Amino acid sequence: MRVLAITKNIRMSPQKMREVTRQIHGMKALDAQAALAYVPRKSARAVLKTLQSAVANAVNNFGLEEGSLRIVESVTGAARTYKRFTPKARGSAGRILKRGCHVRIVLSDMN
Repeated sequence: MRVLAITKNIRMSPQKMREVTRQIHGMKALDAQAALAYVPRKSARAVLKTLQSAVANAVNNFGLEEGSLRIVESVTGAARTYKRFTPKARGSAGRILKRGCHVRIVLSDMN
């Protein structure tokens, strides 16, 4: 049984988010929640929220036990990029890219 949760359009670059999602790949869901609670990054809070949603989906919708869940897949993808400009020397403009990302976490029962 595979259960997933997706959080879309998080205003953070995918590169920063991938550093956290790679850390929890393959861990038990309870161990990953405990580990993410102590990571001092904004991206860890977003991944923790998505993981808690996936665990809640598994327990409430499919009747799985919380202790038997393992993270099979934790993926970060690019979302919409907002393009802004800042003034530069001699009247030119420099681009600012405000990136966004999607987080997808898939849980599976260990049995």
